[in-house]
Amino acid sequence: MAYVKLTDENFEQEVLKSDIPVLVDFWAEWCVPCKMLGPVIEELADEYAGKLKVCKLDVDDAPSTAGKFGVQSIPTVMVFNKGEQVTQTLGAQPKPNIVKLFEDLI
Repeated sequence: MAYVKLTDENFEQEVLKSDIPVLVDFWAEWCVPCKMLGPVIEELADEYAGKLKVCKLDVDDAPSTAGKFGVQSIPTVMVFNKGEQVTQTLGAQPKPNIVKLFEDLI
């Protein structure tokens, strides 16, 4: 498991203060599309280790952070760079679509 598990407590340090671009998967255990996207997120974590930080945030465990970023539908994937949200997508997307979100940043 090469991804970082996010919480309300570690989000700022792991994402907003990261030296490299960060992909955050907002998900929940009960969400079927989230489970479909899970293996793609894990592959990206392995493939882009050192160039992209890949994180997962369970919206049930970290509702404050999910609310702060306006997450109303899951899965939501957001990309952050230098502390700013730069892009996002909703729903279970194929891997090439997720890669397009961050490929210009690495």
